[in-house]
Amino acid sequence: MPRPRKCRRVGQAPVHTFYKPQGVPLEGLTGVNLSVEGLEALRLADAEALAHGEAAARMEVSRATFSRILGEARRNVARALSRGWAIHIDGGDYRLSGSDVSSCADRQGKGAKRRGRLADQF
Repeated sequence: MPRPRKCRRVGQAPVHTFYKPQGVPLEGLTGVNLSVEGLEALRLADAEALAHGEAAARMEVSRATFSRILGEARRNVARALSRGWAIHIDGGDYRLSGSDVSSCADRQGKGAKRRGRLADQF
């Protein structure tokens, strides 16, 4: 049985959670999922230009974990932009800074399942 995933700290909730190419109807549109912590990693590394060590400390994860989250987020965004796909921001294991809001509270115990996949939505 795998180890439970650790909650990641996120500075702010996403303002918008769905992006799609302009002029393309939603019907039949392929999409990728970007986790909330993936968006946070993109924000810290690319928008705020923080070093990976400092960004990892803000998210309360190791530098290696931060790099893994960032790499997956960059791949998903690049795939969506280059192929004209939609991006849905949802899911992940995170808690908002300065808030009691958490997506991790119900994830303990055997059989906890990961949320936020697009398979059911596209």
